[in-house]
Amino acid sequence: MRPDPKQVIASITKIASLPDVCIKFSAALRDPKTSNRELEEVLSEDVAMAARVLRIANSAMYSFPSRVDTVSQAATVIGYKQLNDIVLACSIINMFKGLPQDVVDMESFWRHSISCAVAARIIASHRRVANIEQYFTAGLLHDIGRLVIFVELPHRATEILSKSKRTNAPMYKLEQEVLGFDHAKLGGILLKSWKLPKRLVDSVAYHHAPARTHDYMVESSVIHVADIICHALKYGESGERFVPDLSESAWESLGLSIDVVSPVLDQVKIQAADVVKSILQDA
Repeated sequence: MRPDPKQVIASITKIASLPDVCIKFSAALRDPKTSNRELEEVLSEDVAMAARVLRIANSAMYSFPSRVDTVSQAATVIGYKQLNDIVLACSIINMFKGLPQDVVDMESFWRHSISCAVAARIIASHRRVANIEQYFTAGLLHDIGRLVIFVELPHRATEILSKSKRTNAPMYKLEQEVLGFDHAKLGGILLKSWKLPKRLVDSVAYHHAPARTHDYMVESSVIHVADIICHALKYGESGERFVPDLSESAWESLGLSIDVVSPVLDQVKIQAADVVKSILQDA
């Protein structure tokens, strides 16, 4: 009997609601009376998170000419909304600690996810969008549904992994065959249960099939292409051993010249390792 994806999420959200620091920081940002000092105090309640934010602000992803030493400075130079997206993305990493290494190599999983986040942000920058950090967040969380499968459906996960090795078929296609849904859809349901923006939900839910979302095809396509780039570069993995197929319509929706591929790859190679180290140092 195939599992119901909504019931799978209902079972995990009993222990996996958004972290307090993320909720408090987002609420503080929505209050126009909140000062920089108060924002810093909220984030400083989680010392590891504050340190992680500062390491990211000082990473190759931003390459600021002078060092960023406080959360207030980070908010000023990165931007408040962008900082909120980074806090959201990074706080979720701690929620899946402790998974058995024989099920999934978490260091490799997050290395792939963070690299995808960096690649998505770089691709978005070439499209000159206003808030490129939202693409960083979507890239970081694009495979979170696979972690849910590993946690809640370990026997099915083992079946899918074994079948992938035996048949050389991509895992996301076998998930659909075995479960009736794939990790992308499951991840979208999880993010929706957290009441995150639909733009982020769709970017994750449709990153293997961007044409299936009517509202956010470009956003989903950015994650689709970023994921393919990081698989091709072998920057970690989430269990998937194959480079996903590129959707021609997804690439066309980005409106980018093929000439941007080489500089995007160069930028990913420069930035990814530094950002991975910044985020995973105390994870």
